[in-house]
Amino acid sequence: MAPATSGTRAAGRPTRMPRSARRSQLLAAAQDVFVAQGYHAAAMDDIAERAGVSKPVLYQHFPGKLELYLALLDTHCDAIIAKIQSAMEATTDNAERVRGATHAYFDFVSHESEAFRLVFESDLRNDPAVRERVERVEQASVEAITATIMADTSVDRARAEILAAGLTGISQVAARYWLTGGREIAQEEAERLISALSWRGIASFPLSGDHAGDPAGDSGDESAEESR
Repeated sequence: MAPATSGTRAAGRPTRMPRSARRSQLLAAAQDVFVAQGYHAAAMDDIAERAGVSKPVLYQHFPGKLELYLALLDTHCDAIIAKIQSAMEATTDNAERVRGATHAYFDFVSHESEAFRLVFESDLRNDPAVRERVERVEQASVEAITATIMADTSVDRARAEILAAGLTGISQVAARYWLTGGREIAQEEAERLISALSWRGIASFPLSGDHAGDPAGDSGDESAEESR
């Protein structure tokens, strides 16, 4: 008899699957439950039922609910970091890099799985292990953009980090606001608007070697004053 679509046999015994495939199946089921119910309301019984396996099978792969949740977080935290790094490495055009970083957040937030809620809206953020993972996403994203800003402008690290944090922050918040607002405009247009806002700010900083003086452009203001 062919196995049931839930991953169990008709008689109710779990279908034998490679360990990696079973782990992926359990993570997918857990994600559905955690997104729908939040960490605290979710139960391992719910996850096992969603996956179509017995609780002992679930516990063979994950010793507890927290470990399962952290495994999911690791997967999605790594994904968003990779998206940001890829955007920085895909081109040497800084305007395109800004658009790529903005798209990375919108793409992550708009995915039908709503996995972004586990990273940005977790009801377990006070847990040290969860907080460490969320902070890792923020820091790694900021670092990738900081390195690009420093390489291409005369801005020092402290200022580059503030700019990078601003870009990641505006992209994340805007993407979530766009989603919860019902996607009243197309995603592509929303990305263009946020990219334009971010780029107009970053583009005001001179390229390395182009200008001396304060990278924020104060020296240009002083020159203008002297010429009056």
